Formats: sequence, structure tokens, C-alpha cells
Amino acid sequence: MDKHDFLMPSGHYFGSHSAGRPFADTMAQFQQDYFQPWGGDCCDPWGEWLGQIERFRAALAALFNVDASGFCPQSNVSSGLVKVAMALPQLQSGGTVLLSEHDFPSIGFALQQALPNGAAQLRFIPKGADLTDANVWDKHLTADVALVWITHGFSNLGAAAPLAQILPLARQRGILSAIDLAQSAGVLPLDLAALQPDFAFGSSLKWLCGGAGAGYLWASAPMLSQCQPKDVGWFSHQDPFEMNIHQFRYHDQALRFWGGTPTVAPFVFAAHSIERLSAFGIDNIRAHNLSLQQQLWQGLGERVLSPQDPGKRSGTIIINADLTKLKAAGVFADLRPLGVRVSPHIYNDSDDVAALINALG
Repeated sequence: MDKHDFLMPSGHYFGSHSAGRPFADTMAQFQQDYFQPWGGDCCDPWGEWLGQIERFRAALAALFNVDASGFCPQSNVSSGLVKVAMALPQLQSGGTVLLSEHDFPSIGFALQQALPNGAAQLRFIPKGADLTDANVWDKHLTADVALVWITHGFSNLGAAAPLAQILPLARQRGILSAIDLAQSAGVLPLDLAALQPDFAFGSSLKWLCGGAGAGYLWASAPMLSQCQPKDVGWFSHQDPFEMNIHQFRYHDQALRFWGGTPTVAPFVFAAHSIERLSAFGIDNIRAHNLSLQQQLWQGLGERVLSPQDPGKRSGTIIINADLTKLKAAGVFADLRPLGVRVSPHIYNDSDDVAALINALG
């Protein structure tokens, strides 16, 4: 698999932290799996459409090594987080949520509005802390914390949180855990069965190359029985087609978080891309990503601001660079407070990295 399998813009694209590029056969697959059931001879497309959403759940299950029953489609990470926060008794009764000031702002916004005023509170690991150090998390996982939110890949830092060390600490202290996979799924290998978090949230837009709108939440089996979502609809029901307005029963799977009539198109796009990337192997994608990161290190040296240890890096590298020079050379990257974000994916190669290095002199 390489850039010829994808629809690539002109120049050198390093924007996978923002939007992964689509596969070249994406539209043909979409025509077959979405439009044909709708616009062809079939009178009722819903059977095939709902089958595509099950395909999306199955693709996630294979990607993360867990059962598909734990996944519920969502439009984005925030929508899933709000539903879980409003459904968890531990948070609605006043538990503290531990976050980092480097988390995506939407996470803080969602929690501020989903948690009851005056009862629950948010506590932040400050920006100056080393989030790749498990000892920092150990220090902040105090007895009053009900849930810890762990961003796996910090795209604005080019750093990765040590999930394998943080999650056992949380379990030992009776602290619920939720991990944000938006910037790691598709580039950092993940095994939810081995890690055993309580919840996980993600999207398909970035490294999974699945386009916008195909988000997901995952809940462990023990957590499902504790959660009674408030934001529900007929697809949250154990039998959506029972059609009895007087009786509601929560679905016994994570679909209890689903809601009303679902969108379908985003999940058709995403299922296709996740299946293809999984078949190629996330381990292989990560190895390629690290090899191009190493080329950046060798070419830019002290301009690289991300952790030097490859095990502490996310898929993204932060560099101290003049973005206008990169744009003039046809290199697509973007700027955040700490520097320029560069995210080499499987469709990038050493020529792309060389062009970036040469653009900076």
C-alpha cells in the first residue's frame, strides 16, 4: 500500500492529523454500498444500510480486538462523551473528572455542559507537565477522581500517553477510564481487550481516512449495565421496530447510546477505509510512520520539538518551522501554538520528507 492507493492532492500532504486522504476506490465503493440500495431496484434501502453500519462496527471490533457489541456509532467524539457523562451515576453525583490542558478543547466544553452544576468538577493536569511520563499521571490520580480522560495521541505535542501504565493505576484505585483515540487510531496499534479501559471514543476522519461524521464510542461490558442514557431514540431501544410508545427498554449492547434515526453515509465511507487499513496492518503503518519521522529528525535536528524517544511520540511530529516556506514549496502542514504539525502516513514517502526538509533549507 502506498500513495497510489489514495486520492492525493498536488504537492506533499502531511495533514493526516486533520483529515486523512480517501482511498482511490472510495467513491465506487460508496456507489455500490450506499447509493445502489437507494437508487436501484430495491424499494427499501434500510436493510442494506443498517447492514453497512454493522459492517462499520465489525471493522472497529477487528481493529481494536474487542467484540462489536461494545461499539455505538456517533457523529463525533463530543456527542458520545456527552451521552456517557449524562448516563454515568459516578459523574452525575459529583465525581471529579481528571483531564489535561492539552486535551482537545471540545472535551472540556462537552463535560462542562453535561455535568451537573456545582456537583461534578473538572481538574486539569497543567500544560507544563510531561504527559508521556506515567509518574505524572500517578500523582494526579487521587482518591477523589471518578473518571480520568486520557488522550492517547496529542497532535499538538507530537506525544503519546502511556496507556499501558496509566490504565492499571486507574483500575487499582477504582477510577473509571476513558481514552480518546481520535489522533491515534490508524497509526498507533491498539488492543482494547489487553488495555481494558472502561470507555473509548474516536472518529474516522484522521488516520483512519474515513471522512467526517463516522465517530464511535466503545463501552466495556461491565459499564453498560451501569449506564442509562438520557439522550435516546428508537434505535436505543432493545427492539426498535416494536413500535410501542408506552414502553422503552434499553438495548443490551452499546447501541443504547445510539438515539434516533441514524445517518448512514459516513459509516459506509469509514467501514471501507478501516477494513483496508486493518488488512494492511496498523503495525506496518506505524513502522512506516516512524521511519519517516526518523528522516525528519536526521534532517531537522533541534528544530523537532516532539519527544526524542519514538515510544513517546504520536503519529505527528512538531517542528519549529516557517509555515510560509513550506506552503511555497507545496508542502501541506498546519500551525499550532508549539509549532508546525507534520503527520507522515502510509501515503507519504521519503521524497515528501526530503521536499519538506529542503524547503526549510
